[in-house]
Amino acid sequence: MKAIIGNIIIIILLVNLPASQSLAQENSSAWTLEKCISYALEKNVQVQKSGLTNDRNQLNADQAKLNRLPSLSASARQNFNWSKNLDPNTLEYTSSLYGSNSTSFSANSSVSIFNGLKTANKIKQAELDLESGKYNSEAIKESVSLSILNAFLQVLYNQEQVANAQKQIEATTEQLALAGERLNLSVISQSDYLQIKSELATEKQTLANYQSQLSTAKVNLMQLMELPVDNNFTIVSPDIQNILNQNIQPNAQEIYNAALGFKPQIKTAELNKQSALLDEKIARADLMPSLSMDAGISTGYSKVKNSYNYDYSSQGNTFNFGEQLNNKISPSVGISMSIPIFQKKQVKTNVELARIGLADAELDEINTRNELRKNIEQACQDVVSVQTEYAAGQEQLDAQQESYQVSTEKFKLGLLNSVDYLFEKTNLITSESKFLQSKYTLIFNYKILDFYKGTPLSL
Repeated sequence: MKAIIGNIIIIILLVNLPASQSLAQENSSAWTLEKCISYALEKNVQVQKSGLTNDRNQLNADQAKLNRLPSLSASARQNFNWSKNLDPNTLEYTSSLYGSNSTSFSANSSVSIFNGLKTANKIKQAELDLESGKYNSEAIKESVSLSILNAFLQVLYNQEQVANAQKQIEATTEQLALAGERLNLSVISQSDYLQIKSELATEKQTLANYQSQLSTAKVNLMQLMELPVDNNFTIVSPDIQNILNQNIQPNAQEIYNAALGFKPQIKTAELNKQSALLDEKIARADLMPSLSMDAGISTGYSKVKNSYNYDYSSQGNTFNFGEQLNNKISPSVGISMSIPIFQKKQVKTNVELARIGLADAELDEINTRNELRKNIEQACQDVVSVQTEYAAGQEQLDAQQESYQVSTEKFKLGLLNSVDYLFEKTNLITSESKFLQSKYTLIFNYKILDFYKGTPLSL
C-alpha cells in the first residue's frame, strides 16, 4: 500500500514538474528596463538605417583617400579596312576589294599634382562626415532609449494603479458584508447599504479602466521595442524606493557645461559646421590653377595589301607581328596646367553658396546648444518642483490614511454613517492617485537629469 501511495506521489510530481518549470521560465522571461532598451536598439529601424549611413560614410572616406592615387587604364584595338585601289597604268579603280588590318595596344596613367588642395579638403570632409554620422547614430539611440524609459515607467505606474484598485475593492467588499449584517439587524437603513454597494460597483469599474490602461501601456512599450504583441509580456518591477525624494538642488549651468563635452547632438553640430567650412575651401579651389601629369605607352602592328595583291608584310625586308610591336613602342609623358579665366561666375556662386551653408551650420550649432540648455534648465526645474509635490503628497496621503483608518473603525462600530465613510474613502483614493502620479513623475525627472549628466538609463 505504501509503495502504491509513493508511486502516486511520484506521478503527481512528474505531472506538475513541467508546469513548475514553465512558471519559472515565465518569471525568468520578465523584461528589465535595460533588456527592453537593448532589444529596442537592436530592432529599431532608424537605428539600423543610421548604421547603414555610417557604412556609406566609411566607404566615402576610403574613396576620398584613394583619389590621391594615380589612375591607370589599358586598351587594345583590332581594325580592318577594305577599299578599291587605283590602277596606276589605266587610272581606273579595280573591281576587287583589297584590305588592311592593324592592331594597337596602349596604357595610360594620370595623376593630379595640385588642384588647390581640393583632394586634401575632401578627405578631411569625408572623415568629418563619418564621425558626425556616428554621433548622429548615438543621438538616435538616446532618443529611442528615452522613449522606452517613459513607456516602461508608464507600465509600472498602471500596474500600481491596478494593485491599489484591487486593494480598495477588497476593503469595500468587507465593508459591504458588514453593512449587510447590519441591515439584517436593522442597524442601518437600506439606503446606507445601497451606497456601499454602489461604491463597490464604481470601484470595479475603475479597476476595469485601470486594467485597460495597463494593457494599452504594455502594447505601447512592445511596439516601441518593435516586439510583436504578446499577452504574456511582463516587466520586472524594480525597487525604486531608494530613487525617490533625493531632495537635490541641481545646478543647471554645471550640468549644461558638462553635457557640452559629450552629448552627441552637440558633437554632430560642431562637426557639421567644420564640414561646411571645408565646403567653402573646396569651392575656392576651382579659382586656382590646377596641375596634372599623365604618362602613356603604345604600340601596334599593321598589314597592308595594294591593288596588285602585294603583301608588304610577307617580304623579307618587312617586319613580322612581334617585331612591329617591339619597334613601334612609343612612350609619352606630359604635364598640363589648367588656368581658370572665365567660368560664367559659377565658381564664385559656389563659394557664396558654401558661405551660406556655413552660416546655416553655425546657426544650427547655436540652436542645438540653446535647445540643450533649455531642456536641462527645464529638467532641473521639474526635479525641484516635483520633489516638493511628492513630499507634500506623501504628507497628505499619510494624513488621509490615518483619517480613513479612524473612519473605518467608527463605521465598524456603527458610529459613522455610510455617507461620511465613503467621503473619507474617496479622499483617500484621490490622495493615492495624486501621490502615485507624482511618484512616477519624480522618477522620470530624476532619470532625465541623469541622462543629461551622462549616466546610463537604469532602474
